[in-house]
Amino acid sequence: MTVPPSSEHALNLRVLPQGEWREIARAHQDRVDPLVGPYLERKARGAAHPVVDFLFTYYGHKPAQLKRWHPGFGVALEGADEYARLRGYHQTGDLVTADPAYLAKRADTIAFVSGLLKATAARPAQLSCFGLHEWAMVYKTDEVRHQQVPLRLGSAGTDAVVESMQLRCTHFDAFRFFTPDAVPHNAELLTREDQVRREQPGCLHANMDLYKWAFKLTPLVDSELLLDAFELACAARELDMRASPYDLRDYDYAPIQIETPSGRAEYVRRQAEIAERAGAVRTRLAEACATLTSTIT
Repeated sequence: MTVPPSSEHALNLRVLPQGEWREIARAHQDRVDPLVGPYLERKARGAAHPVVDFLFTYYGHKPAQLKRWHPGFGVALEGADEYARLRGYHQTGDLVTADPAYLAKRADTIAFVSGLLKATAARPAQLSCFGLHEWAMVYKTDEVRHQQVPLRLGSAGTDAVVESMQLRCTHFDAFRFFTPDAVPHNAELLTREDQVRREQPGCLHANMDLYKWAFKLTPLVDSELLLDAFELACAARELDMRASPYDLRDYDYAPIQIETPSGRAEYVRRQAEIAERAGAVRTRLAEACATLTSTIT
């Protein structure tokens, strides 16, 4: 099909016929459904899950939003009137595409995400935190975050683990949940202003946050990248909680006993695997940011 030459953007569009993009969208939903279905079933009956729920409650990107496929900026859809009503889209003739005006509005966010991704990727991975941020969040307090799950070593045993090792958290959004007594145990005091300077690619939470940065750029980035970031976040969250002080065996999560040398070695191995996987996602997201930046007029 010939694209109306209404703008330079239109001339560069890749056009997907209705039959083609709807098939891609169905495949996307088929991939998402097993990831969000159990969460939605539990939510419907009022049941909570201490591991999985975090990916929806903390990040705030709803399952319905995750299930909707987006082609990304520069791709036009034929016969997609339902997309024309969505934020970030506009319609030209019988084509619907991500709106260049919306892209321009998101320029500051794109610049921040791009800078953070590049700064993080430029640093060596630090693999010596052993997931102790979760332990620091319950240090010397009775106000634990998951009241329905017992502490594997009890309060005193958990406190002893924190006191036996140096806390080396580099991620402010984990550090800000430390108890007041745990804060002085960290190697550095972290601030929001230092985030770009501190983030490093071994951090589980920095790698989980790739999902956040991807959905914040929706619909400008494609859903395949978003879903890859979400699946990475799922894997990182599982490791995070298996190494936590909580006893999650009733949920079929075997603990990684980071209070032991063998447990710490296992954690480092798995953390390195997540970091390698995250490196590929981070590179793709940074490349998407660079392409979007070059398109802003």
